[in-house]
Amino acid sequence: MPYRSMSLEEFARHVGMDVRDVRRLADRGRLPGDKIGGQWRFNRAKVTEWLQQEMHLLDHDRLVAIERSMGPEGTPGEPEMIVTGLMGLSGIDVGLRANSRTSVLRELVRLAERTGLLYDAEGLLEALVQRESMCSTALPNGLAIPHPRQPMPYVSAEPLICVARLPHGIAFDSPYRDLTRLFFLICCHDDRHHLRTLARLVRILDTDTIACLMEVETAAELLQVMIDKETAITSSGR
Repeated sequence: MPYRSMSLEEFARHVGMDVRDVRRLADRGRLPGDKIGGQWRFNRAKVTEWLQQEMHLLDHDRLVAIERSMGPEGTPGEPEMIVTGLMGLSGIDVGLRANSRTSVLRELVRLAERTGLLYDAEGLLEALVQRESMCSTALPNGLAIPHPRQPMPYVSAEPLICVARLPHGIAFDSPYRDLTRLFFLICCHDDRHHLRTLARLVRILDTDTIACLMEVETAAELLQVMIDKETAITSSGR
């Protein structure tokens, strides 16, 4: 059952953390758990939501641990391109025309339709709108990572990532009170793949890389920046 409760030890394995660290954070009220009969229990769906919201605040080692705990290691000599393997030129637009949160989400879904992989555009749009109504996916540096609240295995033929950049930033209800201009739509088929992809994406999107992505002129250049950065990450072995 995908959303059963996990014990403290199961939670630690799930997110790649040391059990002692998990217990300490849980006791401090910093994890999404409930103490029942003296034992911590963690609902998997709530854990997924918590990780989605906290991912950009985690340090490098924690992100690497999540990547490893959520999926198999890549084949030696052939590093797995977790993020750019889900991207293609047809799903990138460096001059998206939109001027509101709703229109951005609508245009992102249309961009996903251009890949030929999307089955249910209406369902995906509804899921994105619902997710944003709960809490904005906007991050610092003019970035946002819209995604459904829960994975949608039947909305597309394959998992996908689409990227859109606006000519000018817009208010995207960012908690950081800045304008948002660069959007990464993630659509995965299960929560582990989603979290692994999100962890890798956060590692890729450091300040320098975001600055480069804001300046490139074509979809091909944007994709190449992403490929180069992910290649550097996988080649480092960390």
